[in-house]
Amino acid sequence: MIQLNANHFVYLLQAATWTLLLSLIAFVGGSVVGLIVALMRVSKVAAVRALASGYIQLIQGTPLLIILFLSYFGLGIMGYKLVPIVAAGLSLTLYAAAFLGEIWRGCIEAVPRTQWEASDCLGLNRFQQYAYVVLPQAVKLAIPPTVGFMVQIVKNTSLASVIGFVELARAGQIVNNSTFEPFVIFTVVAAIYFAMCYPLSLAARALERKTHAGR
Repeated sequence: MIQLNANHFVYLLQAATWTLLLSLIAFVGGSVVGLIVALMRVSKVAAVRALASGYIQLIQGTPLLIILFLSYFGLGIMGYKLVPIVAAGLSLTLYAAAFLGEIWRGCIEAVPRTQWEASDCLGLNRFQQYAYVVLPQAVKLAIPPTVGFMVQIVKNTSLASVIGFVELARAGQIVNNSTFEPFVIFTVVAAIYFAMCYPLSLAARALERKTHAGR
């Protein structure tokens, strides 16, 4: 029986870097799309709000696994064959955007109404209200839950293995297939996930306490 050795451990660490890269792609892409969704959710136009709400309900009501299948296999059938990392990045971006958009929508609406009224009195247009008054205050409220959601993104990258993307969880399966030591292998995998996620959890809690203290 092949025993777990340093090469296996290095392989798992290399796969962890792909997990982090996919998480970064999902977070950056999800942030860009999520901000647009959040602004649409607080739009004065009812049709725009309904469109954003429909997107959020659709994505949040669909398992991420199904979104991955549609992005990789579904688009492939239609003639748009994506490499695994692109399909995984697209799926996680759409997933993250729905949740971040709703988180940020709540933070925007949490800004006191008096701030909107004061900016109206100053003669600011809608863009200036967001840029100079509302968003700077909403960002402070949004940082703790946003950092906390990053933990979910990191853990959800493990589902990308179903479309052939070799991240940390898939690498653990590959190593286990050669060593037949599932308890040891997946304990190591869990420890690496913990090492990546725990600092984010601590940061989210610290930021939340700081935000409440500031308020």
